[in-house]
Formats: sequence, C-alpha cells, structure tokens
Amino acid sequence: MMSFSKKEYEFLKEISIESRNLGCYVNGAWKGNGPVVSSVNPANNQTIAEVLEASTQDYEEGMQACFEAAKTWMQVPAPKRGEIVRQIGDALRAKLQQLGRLVSLEMGKILAEGIGEVQEIIDMCDFAVGLSRQLNGSIIPSERPNHMMFEMWNPLGIVGVITAFNFPCAVLGWNACIALVCGNCVVWKGAPTTPLITIAMTKIVAGVLEKNNLPGAIFTSFCGDAEIGQAIAKDTRIALVSFTGSSKVGLLVQKTVSERFGKCLLELSGNNAIIAMDDADIQLAVRSVLFAAVGTAGQRCTTCRRLLLHESIYQKVLDQLLEAYKQVKIGDPLQKGTLLGPLHTRSARENFEKGIEIIKSQGGKILTGGSVIESDGNFVQPTIVEISPDAHVVKEELFGPVLYVIKFQTLKEAIEINNSVPQGLSSSIFTRKPEVFFKWIGPEGSDCGIVNVNIPTNGAEIGGAFGGEKATGGGREAGSDSWKQYMRRSTCTINYGNELPLAQGINFG
Repeated sequence: MMSFSKKEYEFLKEISIESRNLGCYVNGAWKGNGPVVSSVNPANNQTIAEVLEASTQDYEEGMQACFEAAKTWMQVPAPKRGEIVRQIGDALRAKLQQLGRLVSLEMGKILAEGIGEVQEIIDMCDFAVGLSRQLNGSIIPSERPNHMMFEMWNPLGIVGVITAFNFPCAVLGWNACIALVCGNCVVWKGAPTTPLITIAMTKIVAGVLEKNNLPGAIFTSFCGDAEIGQAIAKDTRIALVSFTGSSKVGLLVQKTVSERFGKCLLELSGNNAIIAMDDADIQLAVRSVLFAAVGTAGQRCTTCRRLLLHESIYQKVLDQLLEAYKQVKIGDPLQKGTLLGPLHTRSARENFEKGIEIIKSQGGKILTGGSVIESDGNFVQPTIVEISPDAHVVKEELFGPVLYVIKFQTLKEAIEINNSVPQGLSSSIFTRKPEVFFKWIGPEGSDCGIVNVNIPTNGAEIGGAFGGEKATGGGREAGSDSWKQYMRRSTCTINYGNELPLAQGINFG
C-alpha cells in the first residue's frame, strides 16, 4: 500500500481513499480497466492521488448487473427503501468532517462550504426517508357508476446521474436519495476532475447496501470521461438521465436521450441577478452580494453574476461593496478565515483571463480585481465590472468571481434586464415594499425557477424544488414534488360492477 505524497492527505485513509484507487463500482466490486488519471489539488496543482477510470467493458458489466438489481430493488416496499437511505445518511454523518475536507481539497471550495455540501446530502437523506411513506397518488371521482379511478406511481427502473465538479456530491444527493426511495437503481458518473469524491461517496453507499445484504449493483458508479457520459445518454436501459453542466453539453445530452424517448432532467447554466431597489436594506444587500458573487469562487450555477442597482443608491452600494471586497481573504481553502479559494482547474483560470479581455473589449470598466494571482494554484482576484446590460458578454456565463454592476431607474426596467439573458435559474430583489416583491414573484416578474426577496441568489434549501427555466434546462431536483420525475404514473380505472357504462355517455351497440 503506497502512502500519500503529503502528510496532510493522510486523513483520506479514514474514508478509504488510497494513493492509487480503482474508479468504478460495478456489480458490488471495485475495478477500473480504463486510463489512469490524477486527482489534482487546485490550490497548488499537485497530484493528490491516482484513479483508474472505467472502460467501456466496465460500463457494460455494471449496467447488466444494475439492470438485474432493479428487478429486486423495485419490489422492496418504499418505507424499507427509506430505511436504507436513512442508514446512508447516518453513515455520511459519521464521516462528515473528512468528506467535507475532501470536497474542499479536491474541488477548491472553502472548508465551510465543503462540509456544507456533505450536510446537504445528509439533509436530502432525511427528506427522502419521510418521502418514502408519502409517494401518494390521487383518487379521482369517476363519472361511471361502480367504477373507481386513481393514480399509481411506480419506479422507472434505472436513473442515470451525471454530476459536475462544482457540487461534486450534493447534486448526487438531490437525485440519488429521491431516486432510491422511489424504487430506482442509480448509475452515477461523477465529474472527471473530482474522482476521489465519487469514490469516497460510493464507498459509503456500498457499505450500507452490503450491511443490509442488498445487491451492490443498486448503486453503480463510474469515474470516467465524456465517453461514459455518452454511453449513459444512449443507454435504453436508463429511463431517466439527470445531467448537470453547461447549456451547450446539456443540449447534446437532451438530444441523445430524446432520440430514444428517454426522460431527461437538466440543471444547466445560470446568469443570476440581484436587484437592489431604492428602499433596499443596503447592509443586508451588500452582505448577500458578497456571498453570492464570491462564494465558491463564483463557480456555483446560482452565483450572482449581475448586480442591478437603482440609480439613487448606486454609488453608496458600490462603495460599500468595493470596501467589502478588500477584506476578502484569498488562499488555501482548508485554512481558517479564507473566503476565496482557487478556481477548479488551470483552464478555468485561463478562461477567466480571456473573459476579462472580452469584457474590456466590450466596454467593461474594471472597478476592482481583474487579474490572476501569480502562484502555483488557480487563484484569481474577485472582480467587479461596470458595464452595459446590452454587452454580449453579460448574456454569457463566465464561471468565476466576476460581478457585472448595472444601473437602472424603474422596477420595470430592472425586471426586463433580469429577464434579458438566455438563462433563467435564480434571481433576487432587495426591497421592503410588498407591492414590489409581489410584482417580482408574479407573472410579470422574474422568469427564473428561483425567485427570492432579501436573500442571495445562492444557498438554496433542499425543501424546495431546485432548477430553472430557458437555457437552464427546466429540470427540478431536491424537494417539493420533484420526486414525480423519478416515477412512472399510471391512471387506473377499476370496474367493480356488472355493467359496462362508457365514458362521455357513449352507447356502443
């Protein structure tokens, strides 16, 4: 057994991660016959550990076993499935600190956010346990005598989950916890750049299945590249594919899945705005913008990318925000007090540099930041830009801590700017006027899937349905009635009489 290159990585052994790891869990066993890849620490671009990815043969073996396991799992009563998910939650609780630390180490978000991400899965487990006793269908009054009409909800079979680097395990939790209690097996392809999180999470789930003498193939997981993702999209055995990533790739996934008449659940790009009205609580707004724009180094799909300020408070808010940005501590995400860690990859850092050049070429004025920080890691400065809402770059999602500041005069104008981008994930308004926030959440208000008042665009609770409109994909995950996407609805009519009355009063012979 090889040891880690750095002593501070030794904690990974507590969550069964070694310096070299098999990267796929198929049919209850670990293997990896694909290429060897390195997991890299974005704070210094040094290797943490190596992973053997899945081959296409590994994928096929895993899918065959998963297909068979689905026949067993869907027969287990829903509350019993809920009990398994409860145990997964407890197993995660026992390793919360170590898993959170791994998220921070491998993804680059600060430790508080890494631990918070794992806590989100634990919360989803708790939610799903309750849900396992509430997968209710409606009873519908029949127009025919001695007939009963009702809805039955049954499992789909297999749910494929393709997750992104920015929330390398929370998005799995949103999908898998619900999918499992709904009676589906789960096939997970984690992000290619966060394989250690994929492995550590899978080992927790696998341990619970093993302890309960259940087939390991109920939860099948792969570390791999786009080839495995394409296989999932094309696979007719997978009834629903949940994909998190860019709008560009999401469109390709949707096309592939739709061509085989599969179901698709998309969580794609965001381009989220915070509006501060003339009566906004400025201190509250500034704190919210700071978290929404700088948190996770601007790599959340719900990151605030556009700040719309009423002309009467524009300079006051901007001055306070610029002062707050000066206090942001940039550095190792595992160190106490750090608020801004690195971007996830070297290419993300390069994209930031290119983005800044494009911003300048389109008339953007850099008020603070705008540069990469010379270091071994992928660190960049948190950036604020004054720019026209009509600049083409404002319509796109630059995945980094770049905030566009825009001045407006009326609520109508602010709503139009909010809705003027292709994406429609999250939005928030700061005001104390009921007539303003009711307009904002109404049919003539924000066109986003998440519409907030006096809170940031990010940091959603799991109890609500998470997702957005337009180029964000239209999918909904986590709470509310998102579970219905993971099940097959049947409308059932039972005739318990001796006559055959037909609907709509038809008399046929």
